[in-house]
Amino acid sequence: MASVSLCMIVKNEEDVLERCLESAAGLVDEIIVVDTGSTDRTREIAARFTSQVYDFPWQDDFSAARNASFSYASMDYCLWLDADDVLLDVDQAAFRTLKETLDPAVSIVMAPYHTGFDENGRVTFSYYRERLIKNRAGMRWTGAVHEAVTPAGKILYADFAVTHRKTHPSDPDRNLRIYQAQLSAGKELDPRQQFYYGRELYYHRRWEDALAVFRSFLSDGRGWVENNIDACCHCAYCLHELGQADEALAALFRTFAYDRPRAEVCCEIGRWFFQKERYSHAAYWYALALTCPRDDRRGGFVSPDCYGYLPCIQLCVCSSRLGDQKRAELFNELAASCKPDDPAVLQNRAFFQSAPERPA
Repeated sequence: MASVSLCMIVKNEEDVLERCLESAAGLVDEIIVVDTGSTDRTREIAARFTSQVYDFPWQDDFSAARNASFSYASMDYCLWLDADDVLLDVDQAAFRTLKETLDPAVSIVMAPYHTGFDENGRVTFSYYRERLIKNRAGMRWTGAVHEAVTPAGKILYADFAVTHRKTHPSDPDRNLRIYQAQLSAGKELDPRQQFYYGRELYYHRRWEDALAVFRSFLSDGRGWVENNIDACCHCAYCLHELGQADEALAALFRTFAYDRPRAEVCCEIGRWFFQKERYSHAAYWYALALTCPRDDRRGGFVSPDCYGYLPCIQLCVCSSRLGDQKRAELFNELAASCKPDDPAVLQNRAFFQSAPERPA
């Protein structure tokens, strides 16, 4: 059986750390907590679970802190979690099975990271992350922000997922501040960091700056295909905010130069036409979204709703606007098969059973 070191970096996490450690403590062989300057009860809580609590002065560099946490590990593999992560019961069981059967030749175990949820707890945003990294195999974290370990060797895609459950917002300016400090110091961002710098600018509603960074990232030609596709989408979002609708649509179409259509992109194109009240065109793209295969193992960001619920509920509305109520009702029921208790589904169903008005 493989042995596992849980390696964490924390700062002022008293509200979530116990929840995280309780979900993982029974799965791992040692727990390492590196504290980067807590002033609350974080260290006290960590000490209930492990004697290996270490100080590490914060350097505005997440990779430096994660590499420090890995340096204390003595087991076969290192598992990383953030303090506001949790392993649900079903994922704990899957993790135990993996641990019992893991081939020692595996260097990296990739696992889904669930980070977005609807009001009923269904996953709305997910992507694979490197979750178990073979210890002492020469792999290190890189990137001061949005840090990552470049996968190498034999890679396994696991069934267990990590669920990200925030209870309070983190410093919204921290990541952008780190990037800007690096740039002011003359550091050149690598393609991955340039991509995430653009996203930070976007989050801060700096549309023109974000657009310039994404365009530079794409023109450089060194980006990973999934990041290229996402960068095109963010160009579209920025152009939309800047009132350049036609250019936004062109940016979405640019994604097709990198790979086959993603359902997320098709839904965005459908939304563009829908907002123009060009319902037959919108319906075409929403229907195309339903034909796109979902492949989380590509590693990109995945919005599960785009592979079922969202195209169906929008096809319901498009069909109604086009005067085909029978087809609209059919698509509403298909949406219901994805989300039976969704308010839009219930509202539409009530409409179809009563007055001949358009569904919301």
